[in-house]
Amino acid sequence: MTHRFREQARSHRVLCTTPESNIAAMTAKTPPAYIGRFAPTPSGHLHFGSLVAALASYLDARSVGGRWLVRMEDLDPPREEPGAQAAILKALESYGFEWDGDMVRQSDRHDAYAQVLNSLFNHGLAYACTCSRKQLEPYHGIYPGLCRNAGHDQQDAAIRLRVPELEYHFIDRVQGEYRQHLGRDVGDFVIRRRDGLYAYQLAVVLDDAWQGITDIVRGADLLDSTPRQLYLQELLGLRQPRYLHLPLITQPDGNKLGKSYRSPPLEADQATPLLLRALRALGQNPGAELEHATPQELLKWGSAHWDATRIPRTLTLPEAQLL
Repeated sequence: MTHRFREQARSHRVLCTTPESNIAAMTAKTPPAYIGRFAPTPSGHLHFGSLVAALASYLDARSVGGRWLVRMEDLDPPREEPGAQAAILKALESYGFEWDGDMVRQSDRHDAYAQVLNSLFNHGLAYACTCSRKQLEPYHGIYPGLCRNAGHDQQDAAIRLRVPELEYHFIDRVQGEYRQHLGRDVGDFVIRRRDGLYAYQLAVVLDDAWQGITDIVRGADLLDSTPRQLYLQELLGLRQPRYLHLPLITQPDGNKLGKSYRSPPLEADQATPLLLRALRALGQNPGAELEHATPQELLKWGSAHWDATRIPRTLTLPEAQLL
């Protein structure tokens, strides 16, 4: 089963050729230098949890002389907070972050997503699904394949990607080995929503490949998304990046710090103490002499002393326990 499916995947790569896969093919024999990214969602302002993710991805790149990109993941306009994009960029600048090149917005990439989605659909690798949320409630998030062979038209339907009955696994730099059986644990997953908005799983894979991302540093809440992304990368013939999933900073009730839980936004006058706190949360050891350093000085120190092996090997870190 495994061998047969992978043979099918290889044949479909020719059918689903994209600019991203052409780039992957050209660079297959010469691994690129480090290119990382920070990709916030503009549904609110940055908070301390965002800072930890931004800092880790920045230091991981700069410590080896790599490039660090910023991408705005604005796929969901109804959830976007007015002014959030500008506030995010201003917060990054006030905390000393400098990114390479122009910021990319996913809202400018719809044509690229549509090209790949239509290719997958036309070759039978994706299909239209008209199931309602109410219909799917009994299945607890694992799609049972109700529309898999229904032959629905794309109009007024979500588009799902067919998944194989295979287990995908990878070695995360912090969390270690992670395994997930796509058929049993996930089911065919959405790559375009019924309202026409493109899904995160498709967009992030295509954008990371298009931007040449070699290393992805992000929160552990996205750990279980990674096998789906590995499958898409395999299907489209794209290079697999390295992954590092950071422990999530959690509130006393166990929820992660986030915009939906009204976590306080980053304030410019708190840059030094919050950067120091974020460094410590990541297992780094800034000395007392840095207590009054500028944000730029802290980032320079962090780049010179970064050690990703010191990041706590856990899925969560209670904020109350951080120094």
